[in-house]
Amino acid sequence: MSNKTITVALAGNPNSGKTTIFNSLTGSRKRIGNYPGVTVEKEQAVFKYKGYQIKLVDLPGIYSLTAHSIDEIVARNFIIDEKPDVVVNIIDASNLERNLYLTTQLMELNLSLILAFNMYDLAQREVDVMDLDKLSQLMGTVIITTTANKKKGLNELLDEVIRVFKEKPACNDYTITYGSKIQEEIEKIEEVIRKDDRLAKRYSSRWLAIKLLEGDDDVSKKAINGSCSNELVAVIAKSVKRLKVMFGDDLEAIFADKRYGYISGACSEAVVRSYELRHTTSDQIDKLLINRVVGLPIFLVLMWSVFKFTFVLSEPLVALIENGQNFLANLAVKFLPVGGAIQSLVVDGIIGGVGSVLVFVPIIFLLFLAMGFLEYSGYMARAAFIMDGFMHKLGLHGRSVIPMLLGFGCNVPAIMATRTINDKRDRLVTILVNPFMSCGARLPVYTLFIAAFFSQEAAGNVLFSLYLIGIVVAIIMAKIFRNYMFRGEANAFVMELPPYRLPALKGLLIHVWDMVSAYLKKAGTIIFVACVAIWFLSNFPHNHDIKSKQLEQSYAGKIGKAITPVFEPLGFADWRTSVALIGGFGAKEVIIATLGTVHSVGDNESGEALRVKLQNAIDQEGRKLFTKLSVYSLMVFILLYMPCAAVIAVIKRETGSWRWSIFAVFYTTVVAWMFSFIIYQGGLLLGLG
Repeated sequence: MSNKTITVALAGNPNSGKTTIFNSLTGSRKRIGNYPGVTVEKEQAVFKYKGYQIKLVDLPGIYSLTAHSIDEIVARNFIIDEKPDVVVNIIDASNLERNLYLTTQLMELNLSLILAFNMYDLAQREVDVMDLDKLSQLMGTVIITTTANKKKGLNELLDEVIRVFKEKPACNDYTITYGSKIQEEIEKIEEVIRKDDRLAKRYSSRWLAIKLLEGDDDVSKKAINGSCSNELVAVIAKSVKRLKVMFGDDLEAIFADKRYGYISGACSEAVVRSYELRHTTSDQIDKLLINRVVGLPIFLVLMWSVFKFTFVLSEPLVALIENGQNFLANLAVKFLPVGGAIQSLVVDGIIGGVGSVLVFVPIIFLLFLAMGFLEYSGYMARAAFIMDGFMHKLGLHGRSVIPMLLGFGCNVPAIMATRTINDKRDRLVTILVNPFMSCGARLPVYTLFIAAFFSQEAAGNVLFSLYLIGIVVAIIMAKIFRNYMFRGEANAFVMELPPYRLPALKGLLIHVWDMVSAYLKKAGTIIFVACVAIWFLSNFPHNHDIKSKQLEQSYAGKIGKAITPVFEPLGFADWRTSVALIGGFGAKEVIIATLGTVHSVGDNESGEALRVKLQNAIDQEGRKLFTKLSVYSLMVFILLYMPCAAVIAVIKRETGSWRWSIFAVFYTTVVAWMFSFIIYQGGLLLGLG
């Protein structure tokens, strides 16, 4: 038995099933999506198979090795610099011609390459004949068929990985023919490359020559700084000039045409379809769902239905958790010392604070269940397609839609997903407006106030309006940024629309559990610490026996009162609300925990639901603290004001500068204040207060 480690890289197009294979082989619960940018960094896991330790690396989903985006650079650099023992190219067998373009580029790297024809069961329905032996011969490497979601062919794939690792077969020398004239120029550049030992050892000379002819900026920067750099620059310039005169076209386009021509020929020889133009079920559905006239209204109705579905089904589950919270609070009151600091901490700080957050688990579960179904079925890719034309009118790149949609889950991975956007200006604008997308962390805050102040019939509409406001504000700010700060034309958007599929129940539930468990981890860490901190600030310094007075004179009261005047024109001038908003910088859910803590202090009815306390809360003059208008203004402020600490950190990481992180904090808070002011003061003028 061997204890050797085999490093295996999984490379493939988005939607090829690459991440499904990764999850199936490793037991990982990594998210699976239907658009580029979901896997924005390489993921890895280690497992054992037949005595070997296999280090499996899931590279970002890419269409080529030409570095137009960060995810393509991540994938290519790993393959070139880390030199994995085996590269497994995952291919959607039902979309061979598109998927094999990446394969042709991998072939030029002289790798230990295996082709995994995934979703082979679907491919068999669409073709009469697929001659795998012939295709294997034409591509110069072995082909293994897999159906990852049913775990078929995975052991055979691993067996082939071990065979290739042990036998180290000769590198594929079957190269694509680009024509005699191009071949002559490739050979001239190769001759110079071989003179530089640094380049010759690191790269395949043929691949490097092609990349230099294509004008790949990333490769050029790395290659043209060696001992033969002057000679290399000169020979490249001459070759490019000759070929452009000869072909009258961009060289990258010429190479792409040659590759696609090779792929077309290979598929013509090895694949026979039942008929050339297949009008699939997906095509028929798309005639309606991405129709220019009804596509957008259908999208909006679907989103509204998701929110309505979430509220209606979650109500009995929320009530069940609230009853459990009351039971625990009563139990704590019974067994802990009466009136002591320990009882106050446990009942009001921990159970009241964290418990107020946990009641929203059913809502989060149902919302992400519905959103996950739409995503995995292939519809969310259509949503991006539907919005593309509209985004272009705003000067945004079409790919900006994808991170903005991801922002409904969490702004952190959404901002990381902007790496698929090639243009730096487009990417920066998308990063800066993404925090306006209402993430899952804000959802419990909305549902708390909506349940307390709005009827069940209106709840779905109110929630939907908040999400819509976030989108509208993001669009307005994107337009302002593009017109005044980041001028220029948005690049074109090309995106694959995956076939509609019925989501696998296991994968869907894993996705939902990932979102819920992340929320629960926050409740057990950040929110727990925040609850204890707020309890401490609310109880110290202890200088008054009357709890209502103690609150006002505590550290929390002093902080809240200091900033409360800023919020008076917005309709929620109360120090307790001010403190909660400060807590929201750590995580938006902390707003609920903070409200639960500060409204429980000084209240013997510790098991009472927080929403009831908010309904009955009064200000210093004995008036109701909240009205429907002021609550709506508050929710809009929470929707738009400064991102949480994790988002600020990821903005810094993605932009490489704290400048943009600090800018995001200030500008979003100013925008939030302005919109809340307009809503509240406008509502008063209309007599809605």
